[in-house]
Amino acid sequence: METTRFLLLISLGLVLTMIWQAWTEEHGYSGEQSVARSSLEDTETSNALITDTATPPLAIEQNTRTEEEHHKETGGGEKINVATDVLDIVINTAGGTIEYAALKKYPVSKKDTDNKIVLLRKKEQDDFYLIQGGVLSKTNKITPDTVFSTDNKSYVLGNNESISVPLYHVSEEGVSTTKTVTFYKGQYVADVTYKIENQSQETWVGRAYAEIVRTKQKERESRFIYTYTGAVVSTPEQRYEKINFDDIEDDDLKINAVNNGWVAMLQHYFLTAIIPDKKEEAYTYYTRKGSDKGYIIGAATPTKEIIAGDRETLSHRVYFGPKDQKEIEKIAEGLSLTVDYGIFWFIAKPLYWLLDYIHSFVNNWGWSIVLVTVILKLLFYKLSAAGYRSMANMRRVQPRLVAIKERYQDDRAQLNKAMMDIYKKEKINPLGGCFPILIQIPVFISLYWVLLESVELRQADFVLWINDLSVADPFFVLPLIMGITMFAQQKLNPAPMDPVQAKVMSVLPVVFTIFFAFFPAGLVLYWVSNNILSIAQQWAITYNIEKTSSYATTKK
Repeated sequence: METTRFLLLISLGLVLTMIWQAWTEEHGYSGEQSVARSSLEDTETSNALITDTATPPLAIEQNTRTEEEHHKETGGGEKINVATDVLDIVINTAGGTIEYAALKKYPVSKKDTDNKIVLLRKKEQDDFYLIQGGVLSKTNKITPDTVFSTDNKSYVLGNNESISVPLYHVSEEGVSTTKTVTFYKGQYVADVTYKIENQSQETWVGRAYAEIVRTKQKERESRFIYTYTGAVVSTPEQRYEKINFDDIEDDDLKINAVNNGWVAMLQHYFLTAIIPDKKEEAYTYYTRKGSDKGYIIGAATPTKEIIAGDRETLSHRVYFGPKDQKEIEKIAEGLSLTVDYGIFWFIAKPLYWLLDYIHSFVNNWGWSIVLVTVILKLLFYKLSAAGYRSMANMRRVQPRLVAIKERYQDDRAQLNKAMMDIYKKEKINPLGGCFPILIQIPVFISLYWVLLESVELRQADFVLWINDLSVADPFFVLPLIMGITMFAQQKLNPAPMDPVQAKVMSVLPVVFTIFFAFFPAGLVLYWVSNNILSIAQQWAITYNIEKTSSYATTKK
């Protein structure tokens, strides 16, 4: 196999893999919501989730009300507005559902800085994304339909470190439930607690639950870039298990008695998550296809017993914000895995650390990418040099190979023997230029995912017209430069002897330029930087070998 053909196959394979993923996988989106029913409202699921090994099953009446009765009772609920330094929140008194969450520090785009990313939002029946929850018990069932009373309709964090939103409900049996959602300064995490006071005549037995509910909508991003959108469940046995929307639709998932776990919904750059308040508490995690085209992933606390006249608090945490891995790892073990670096994560993690470390000095993500590329080229300098030396030698003997091909064009066996004789005499390994590049491919792929997944690069400035490294170059300058550098590299490589292969190689820079025109500028910047450094190294090696060869020929 010739070096050129091998490199061509590698290049085409990488690009086709990216394109295949982009066109066949589902995209993430920033969804919106209409009031959706809890997956725990049916009898079978309610009984299953409220039961554990220590407590006998409880019979919970199935909710058979019509949609009209539901809206008549709740009136859609009243909205409570909450403002912190980083979040704008709307909580509905119907169920205490968080139905709107805007991230103040994340504009929609550089051209639209007034409008912020809305992670949770209520819009239409088939377009929603929310966090809901409640309590399951025989004596008081709190569902997304349950209407709470409230002290105020507006809460502002101001100069405080935290702010709490209490919601109140009293059942006919005399069980009082206070649901409190607490937000914190500078944080995208909130604590949700259910304080239950049992003033009934019998022991209260039940558990709290929380659910992330969303529809399957498509994000309006480049279809040439794929990132995972869907659910994830984390347990000590398997820290990061993807559960896509099709999986949820095909079958319900239930995992009992899990300590130190969490569940989440992911999309590009952002996530929502439900996290136990205490690692040692054994939660139940589940998925379910909900009504109104909703997909549900949820968590239920351990079952509690509250004797008459006593009180108990059930609690969990919710996160809705960016995939800032340095911050989310502090919230729950393994939550930073939601920044999905793929199969080469063990390489990508150090690369991200290096990129972030350099950024702490240069304060520019674009120059950080360039400097990381320089460091990688230095790291692989000897490997690259060996490859370029092999290609330079192949280029040096190219006229002799062409002559042999013309001489033995009708004798394939003799042609191969003559070529191998030249390789042996000149001490050339025809695959010498392939293996060093092959070794570097996992590093290149890892850096690709680091640049694609890191929310820090979203809307990050570089220089001049490139004011957002996470979107395509608006004037296509970087893709054009990349195409030119690829063409220059081809001129330094030995020309393919096969005319068809030569034509394919000549078209390759154009194909790559078109593909990369839709890629984020940060990825193209890396490719351009790598190509320029490669050209410099390859030119120097090729020049020295040809100069040495020319000098030796002259002396003879």
